[in-house]
Amino acid sequence: MRRRTPVRREIAPDVKYNNLHITMFINRMMYGGKRSTATRLMYDALDLVAERTRKDPVEVFESALRNVKPTLEVKPRRVGGSTYQVPVDVKEFRGITLAMRWLIQNARKRSGRTFSGKLAGEFMDAATGQGASIKKKDEVHRMAEANLAFAHFR
Repeated sequence: MRRRTPVRREIAPDVKYNNLHITMFINRMMYGGKRSTATRLMYDALDLVAERTRKDPVEVFESALRNVKPTLEVKPRRVGGSTYQVPVDVKEFRGITLAMRWLIQNARKRSGRTFSGKLAGEFMDAATGQGASIKKKDEVHRMAEANLAFAHFR
């Protein structure tokens, strides 16, 4: 560690479901500080999930996050003039952040009419272990496993 790490801000859980991860997800979805729009889209997506799966939407969301969260990733490391992709374990907070980022990116890429519909589809796919976000996680894991020979550079 070269510099001091910043103090992590406290995040209040969301109003409707009293869940911290939902607030974090809404914060990452936001464009231009439009929290009310992001909140409405998130709650609409969760309502759609509840309607389509007949399950608790928060559980589907949490299982989607768990399924997409990576355990390994690669970080570039310069050793003697060449750069190696060194596999490292992913910390809990970074894993959740990456999972949220991938879910949002892949929901935006999906075809569909409304964003809340795309997001609901991505949550349901990820909860069942399929979809673009799961593919992204598998890709990251495959990359880390392919470079296990460089693990001693950690």
